[in-house]
Amino acid sequence: MALIFHSSIKRDDWWRAEMAKHVPDLEMRFHPDVGNPDDIEFALCFNMPEGELARFKNLKAIFSLGAGVDHFFKDPTFPKHVPLARVVDDELSARMTEYVVQHVLNHHRDQLTYDHQQRQKVWKVHHPPAATARKVGILGLGALGNHAAKTLASLGFQVSGWSRSKKEIPSVKSYAGAGELDQFLSEVEILVCLLPLTEETEGILNADLFAKLPEGASLINPGRGPHLVEEDLIKALDSGHMSCATLDVFRTEPLPEDSPLWSHEKIRITPHVASIAAPNRVAALVAQNIIRARNGEKLLNQVDVDRGY
Repeated sequence: MALIFHSSIKRDDWWRAEMAKHVPDLEMRFHPDVGNPDDIEFALCFNMPEGELARFKNLKAIFSLGAGVDHFFKDPTFPKHVPLARVVDDELSARMTEYVVQHVLNHHRDQLTYDHQQRQKVWKVHHPPAATARKVGILGLGALGNHAAKTLASLGFQVSGWSRSKKEIPSVKSYAGAGELDQFLSEVEILVCLLPLTEETEGILNADLFAKLPEGASLINPGRGPHLVEEDLIKALDSGHMSCATLDVFRTEPLPEDSPLWSHEKIRITPHVASIAAPNRVAALVAQNIIRARNGEKLLNQVDVDRGY
């Protein structure tokens, strides 16, 4: 039994040792050193080169190295008949919540304005409302959005969320479906995007959506880069309709040096660091799923391929 591994971060010896703790009889091979492709029964990867997974005719399961799986569906040859699992982990959710809370507080307390004032040596006080009067909206109430919403509500913010279906989260107002999106947007001062990336959500952060937010609203996007139409955000910021944005993910990564996002005074950029799955926890989860796949059981956190998450 062999597993093929692919990642842009090279820690081959570590992964081999970590997986051996859980599945001693597992042979790990590291792409592109595949050997006989017919030996490969499992794949653990992120952004595997197009066409590679289709080579492995005996695949029993595919595991993403992170919470996102949209990178698999970019490959037109992706073997959709093979069970696919993503990472759902309490630590991953907690790390994302740390990022969301950090930047919601930055937006709430006018930190970007104070950063500009510091560079200009300007001493000017601003008076934000109390958290209980600030409306924060989260697009996407899956594992990550649910955790972030509950934490923000515990800090006193007025929290609402929008998702495909209604959610029951204490102290969080739930909106669902296309028919309730406009009402959700009309009440949001700080918008956080934690949606999965699907055909329906690609480009959802666009001029039409921004226009439905109250004047002065802001955006935090640690979801996926293709959710955002970058030119539309710049126009909304330049017009004054939106006040500021924090972006962690981008359509092209690393963000090109000539991108106008880098130098925009109303945009804060982080390099896709909001939440990174801890390798030891991923290894333990993958090991559980290898055992389940061997026994013919459904994988933990198995993806609905038709929905894309």
